[in-house]
Amino acid sequence: MAETTELGRYLRARRAQVTPADAGLPAGTGLRRTPGLRREELATLAGVSVDYYTRLERGRETNPSTAVIDAIGRALMLRGDPLERLHDLAELASGRLSEPQPTGDDTVRDSVLRMLEALRPMPAYVVSRYNFVLAANPGGRALMPGLWDWPDDRRSITRYLFLHPVGRELYVPWEETVTASVAHLRAIAGTDPDDPKLAALAGELLVKSPEFARIWDRYDVCERSGGTKTFAHPKVGAMTLTYEVMQLARTGGQRLVAYQAPAGSPDEAAMLKLDPQAP
Repeated sequence: MAETTELGRYLRARRAQVTPADAGLPAGTGLRRTPGLRREELATLAGVSVDYYTRLERGRETNPSTAVIDAIGRALMLRGDPLERLHDLAELASGRLSEPQPTGDDTVRDSVLRMLEALRPMPAYVVSRYNFVLAANPGGRALMPGLWDWPDDRRSITRYLFLHPVGRELYVPWEETVTASVAHLRAIAGTDPDDPKLAALAGELLVKSPEFARIWDRYDVCERSGGTKTFAHPKVGAMTLTYEVMQLARTGGQRLVAYQAPAGSPDEAAMLKLDPQAP
């Protein structure tokens, strides 16, 4: 019987990524038909019965205790966002999770637009919870060449990464960037799997990009609050920029993303070329 819950799909995907060697188990003999751990191996590591774990993975058991989820998380070697997502999915399966946060609309408040202008010459933009760019200052627009040639309702950074020829060359390394972008969408799907906007975006990319399908099936999840990105920009050259991600209150998931570089550095010199008319 196939899995019937997001929790079951998540467990199966994560189990496939843990090898016996990772878990400290002997590899055994013969050909393993199951990628990663077998159900009985994971059940043993977590200290639950094989029958109980099988029912949990197949969606027949929907009310696991926190202690059981913690034990399974340890067996799967989950930490941080992936472990938090496992707990969220268990809450969702049991009906204890609160209603998904409202999706809001795509309107960016005037006060936020003024912040974007005040951040110049630092590139900055506002994205929706689905990684659609809703507004940007001139540097933010120039940072992603070609994105603005698309209509408003298609300006998803995730779509840009997989389907736009510039998006596929802009970020270095590309694989790391796209994995994080897909993991953000997976985090949303975990608590709101029926969201129509997310379903439409993921459905399009699953059809058009085998690479997206491969990463999507891994069920990696993460929520990024900042870091560094390296660009091979076609107009200003190579640069490595630090970025911060700030959640905007009362927006249904909008985030402001701003980039910067150390003063006087070659990276800053390249960044400043993105907005030559900056104040």
